[in-house]
Amino acid sequence: MHTKSRFLQISAISEAILHIFFGIVTLACLIPLWAVISISLSDDNKIRQSGYRLWPVGFSAKSYDFVLSQGRAIWHAYGITILVTIVGTVLCVLVVSMYAYILFRKDFKYRKFFTFIGFFTMLINAGLVPWYIVCVNVLHLKDTIYALILPYVMNMWYVLIFRTYLSMSLPDSIIESAKIDGAGEFTTFFRIVVPLVKPGLATIALFAAITYWNDWWLPFMLIENEKLYNLQYMMYRVQQKIQYLAEIAGKLGASGIVPTDLPTESARMAMAVLGMGPIVLAYPFFQRYFVKGLTIGAIKG
Repeated sequence: MHTKSRFLQISAISEAILHIFFGIVTLACLIPLWAVISISLSDDNKIRQSGYRLWPVGFSAKSYDFVLSQGRAIWHAYGITILVTIVGTVLCVLVVSMYAYILFRKDFKYRKFFTFIGFFTMLINAGLVPWYIVCVNVLHLKDTIYALILPYVMNMWYVLIFRTYLSMSLPDSIIESAKIDGAGEFTTFFRIVVPLVKPGLATIALFAAITYWNDWWLPFMLIENEKLYNLQYMMYRVQQKIQYLAEIAGKLGASGIVPTDLPTESARMAMAVLGMGPIVLAYPFFQRYFVKGLTIGAIKG
């Protein structure tokens, strides 16, 4: 009969306290999310009169009608965000996993050098101005789709997490067996290592996907062409200058709403709801790997 170790046992009182604590934490996370959805479904005039409420005040879908009536501008920004997130996440996982793999290999001659370079650049950087000059004058990324992808492809913090995960979950004997069987380095990595470390890869992929999806800073710094605006930057523009909504409506001429009738408060929340949709739906697919990968990767190596 299977019995639990005494270190894994927990008293009924402690379990109840933990359930209450995490219930409160869960509510603290869900209530703001519900408030955003509720405000986005409220009438703007009612919001101005009574303030924000947890339940829709004067239920209205006018904000969603207005945001979605922008047509191509919204859907184009959605497309840019999805494209950048997919391509950027794939590249980030590829670069991070391969960099972590060579740091994991004890027989790699320049392991200490590349570890030092990674640590050094993670702790010390030249600052914003040199970064901008390199991106614009050296790499010529300004006003290109690559400006939204390449700056986040490499992240040393993800490398350290994944290297630790490899050290904890991948025996050296597997690599040695592959070499004895005549497998090359790329064959060993893609056909033997990658299938064994899916939780770690999923964890890095989720981190990278959230970073790309929520990014508004790179378009702010490097993009002037409106056709390359992503969804988050469009939301930033709306939050900083609500008149931008009227400008879009005037350009497209699709909504028929005059600027004085713009659903300003509820429109902000409607764009927030639309902006977080796909990434929230993607989380359950990563969740089965996420906890295991993050837990093992977080152990100090």
